[in-house]
Amino acid sequence: MENFNSRRSTALSLDGMVASTQPLANRIGQRILAQGGNAADAAVAMAAALNVTEPCSTGIGGDCFCLYFDATTKKVHGLNGSGRTSANTTLEAVRASGIAGDKLPWDHALTVTVPGAAAGWVDTIEHFGTMTMQQVLQPAIDLARQGAPIHHVAARSWAGAQASALQSSANPGGQAMLLQGQPPAEGQVMVMPELAATFELLASKGKSGFYQGRIAQAIVDCVQEHGGILTLEDLEQHRSTLDDPLYVDYAGVRLWEMPPNGQGLTALLALNILEHIPGFESLEINSTQYLHFVIEAVRLAFADTTFYVADPAVSAVPIAELLSESYAAQRAKLIRPDVAMAEPDRGSPVNSCDTVLLTVTDKAGNACSFINSNYMGFGSCLVPTGCGFTLQNRGANFVLQSGHPNCIGPRKRPYHTIIPGLVTNADSGELYMTFGVMGGFMQPQGHVQVLLNLIQHGLSPQAALDAPRFCVGPGHEGAAGGVALEEGISAQVQAELAAMGHEVELLTGYDRSRFGRGQVIRQEMQAASDGTTRRVWAAGSDPRGDGAAVPA
Repeated sequence: MENFNSRRSTALSLDGMVASTQPLANRIGQRILAQGGNAADAAVAMAAALNVTEPCSTGIGGDCFCLYFDATTKKVHGLNGSGRTSANTTLEAVRASGIAGDKLPWDHALTVTVPGAAAGWVDTIEHFGTMTMQQVLQPAIDLARQGAPIHHVAARSWAGAQASALQSSANPGGQAMLLQGQPPAEGQVMVMPELAATFELLASKGKSGFYQGRIAQAIVDCVQEHGGILTLEDLEQHRSTLDDPLYVDYAGVRLWEMPPNGQGLTALLALNILEHIPGFESLEINSTQYLHFVIEAVRLAFADTTFYVADPAVSAVPIAELLSESYAAQRAKLIRPDVAMAEPDRGSPVNSCDTVLLTVTDKAGNACSFINSNYMGFGSCLVPTGCGFTLQNRGANFVLQSGHPNCIGPRKRPYHTIIPGLVTNADSGELYMTFGVMGGFMQPQGHVQVLLNLIQHGLSPQAALDAPRFCVGPGHEGAAGGVALEEGISAQVQAELAAMGHEVELLTGYDRSRFGRGQVIRQEMQAASDGTTRRVWAAGSDPRGDGAAVPA
């Protein structure tokens, strides 16, 4: 991360590809594909392995989302594996606990929603996979029992600000996430028998092994001991949902995103706005004018989604209106070519007369973009006794404001930051690529930047990930025009953006983690020396992380 300019070539394969932030997880994905599993099987196996190699970003105590491309039908499927609040959660109960302001404290047990990942893994295999859960989870079980050496970026994240919460005497389960009471250093080996036992229960009993019995009781006890209100009934009633993905067309391709409660809508709105900027397609990558337009489009998109994105089962989300051409044209008119706008307000789209990501392709042409997260690093840092994983803090994204679509409430999913991405050809429906960029509110803006690098500027998958990025605010918040720029964007461009009114911050070294970590696997049809045309998987992996793209 100190000096990560990539010297990697794009990885190429005929038989499939795996890409993630961790080489050991990639090896497990390769193994599953070699055993006859498909892209969904390998994705879940890798997601489980990442619990061992990078629990400071992901875990079975968090949530997951999945986009799956079926090569036979050319259909894109979506699975929402995010959890809900307790049936007893109300704004009044939150206020009665002494919490003021518009947000829950990130480390309060009330931020712990039902972990959706376990059910999401099982449902992904049931609906899209070909193997049993025992086959899929066995490599991660073995990894947890035998131990995994911790890589550089993961070790640094593990030792971050949350380490003290894991070491607290009030959180005895946290010792399972430490090595002799300390975060593991690079190269040290983490052995996680409690996590292995958790995976074994899920493998043998399915969802009931997690949402009922010993693990469920441990989760409830841990949450309630720290002031939360989850119950056994809340866990037992959890369900994933199969949701139709949303899409927009741009420059001949179709970008697919999960619908709310996920924030993928932000990327779609931004692309729609850019389609209505005259001459945008001819601008040079990361030039002043180019960055200005993309930054403004992202800011406008976030202005809408931070208000409108909520649990659609509870609050109506005007998706059709937000994605309409007329609304995109209306919002694009707010962008001036030479001056940064003031902090934009949400629009009015209704006519009234805001992580690890991995991706896999297989030799049959199927593709899976899969993302799994605790939210803020180790999440709440609360570790149920004997379970070996932390509980997420997704509830920190609720708004404590009566009448807001994303106001906290009973059995409600919060605004969710994690988003998988998938792209098809708009005309033929053939897979173009499976991809994603993890990292909180960076994710949709990362989707937009990497996609534009590929389709508008002709970069290879690896070069598209290497290119310097911007990040609006710490994610999306910030004063008028506030934007972080990554080292590699020229000093002249920085100065010119500042002159336009953008509040520019240059980030270098490890601070570049704000720009997320992405993976790309693209399908290409290439000529072969025998006169045939062959499918080639071309892949890149973000140099801001520990991982790589590896042929199956």
